[in-house]
This record gives sequence, C-alpha cells and structure tokens, in this order.
Amino acid sequence: MNAELGDRERRIGRAFVALADTMVDDYDVIDLLDRLVGYSADLLSADAAGLVLADNRGALRAVAASSEDAELMELLQLQSDEGPCLDCYRRSVVVRVDDIAEAAHRWPAFVAALENRGAFRSVHALPLRLRGQAIGALNLFHHAPGPLPEDDLVLGQALADVATIGILSERLIRRGEVVNEQLQTALNSRVVIEQAKGVLAQHAGVDMNEAFDLLRRYVRANNLRLADVARRLTVGGLDPAVLLVSR
Repeated sequence: MNAELGDRERRIGRAFVALADTMVDDYDVIDLLDRLVGYSADLLSADAAGLVLADNRGALRAVAASSEDAELMELLQLQSDEGPCLDCYRRSVVVRVDDIAEAAHRWPAFVAALENRGAFRSVHALPLRLRGQAIGALNLFHHAPGPLPEDDLVLGQALADVATIGILSERLIRRGEVVNEQLQTALNSRVVIEQAKGVLAQHAGVDMNEAFDLLRRYVRANNLRLADVARRLTVGGLDPAVLLVSR
C-alpha cells in the first residue's frame, strides 16, 4: 500500500510540474486544459473528466474532455440547462452526485438522458473559481455509483484552481470583473480542434477518440500547439497522413 501511495504522490508531482511548465508567457491554453482533464481522470481514478467554461455572455460551453462520452455528458447538461456542472458554476460550490439515479427529481431531463446512454452512474463537479466568482467547472465521471473520497475532492479542487490560474492573470482583472478575452480564445480554439478531429477520423478511418489521441501525440512529440496544428489540418496546410506515423 505504501508503494502505491508513493507512486500516486510521484504522479501528482509530475502532473503539477507538467502543468506549471505550460504556463509561460506564450502558452497554449487549450492544450493546458486538455492535459488537465487527462490528469484529473488519471489521478482521481475517474472514468472520464471534462471542463466547461463560461463565454463572454456567461453561457457555459464545453472546452475539454478526456473522452467523447465525457464531452457528450457535458453537452447533455448544457442542452437541458440542468445538471451538476451548471449548479456548480451558478453557485460556485462543489456538487456531489454519488448516484445519478437518485437525482431524477433534481435534474429530470439530464438524468433521463444519462440513463438512456448508460455511460456514467456518478458525477462530481468542482468550480473554477476566482475571488468567489466561478468561471467554469471541472466534471469527474464514474461508471459506478459512490462518493469521491475527501482527499480526492481536495486534489480535484487544486487541479481546478490550476486551470483557473492558467486561464486568467492579474492583468485581466479589473475591479473584480473577469475579462473574457482568453476564455473566448479557448472556446474558439476548441471549435477548430473538433473540426480537425473529424478530418483525422475520416482520413484514418478511426473514431473521434483515437483521432484526438493521434492529434495529441503528434503535438507533444513535436512540441507544437494543439490549436495551431488543428488549424493547419482543417485548412489543408498539413497532410493528415503525417500524423499517422505516431499511430
């Protein structure tokens, strides 16, 4: 058990070092968020993780997900205008749903859609918050019902705080109001990345999850920006076959 705990502590340390390394003057925010949801799923033993951010009108949008199922769960909440991530954002508090079947009275449309999919049985949402104001939420999904240990909730909130720090900086805060320029950039980049995933999936004959893995492996192997490579793919400036070498 001690060896397992020691290994987890090392993984946590490596994750925070890697995330900190991305936060330089000219960092790629969408790559930071993509890495963060991956680390969140891994370190918190979640089956999937996703992240939603508010745009410049205050409407939530999905910007990062560790799998297609996680992204679909986020979209279901946004489309039904109900669910743990919306409550988390609106109230700026942690929302725990140990068994989604018991929350039908709270979010009937979302729970019904979730049960039809049969993907996840528990959800925990943690706010991305700054000075009491939420700018989004980190969502952790599990196939089995059950609570998330308190220590994991603390670690999850720390990861959510890293996301907040990565998105915002002091120069973007004016009298307590969050300037949305970087948030909007991240949201726009996500649209291009989704298009690039489609291009790769069609070219390689794979599903969207594998297409995203190919895209991420190429970006990290070549120390490039996720959004930049995605943009080149969508406009024909990069041959999709180049990315299949890492398959």
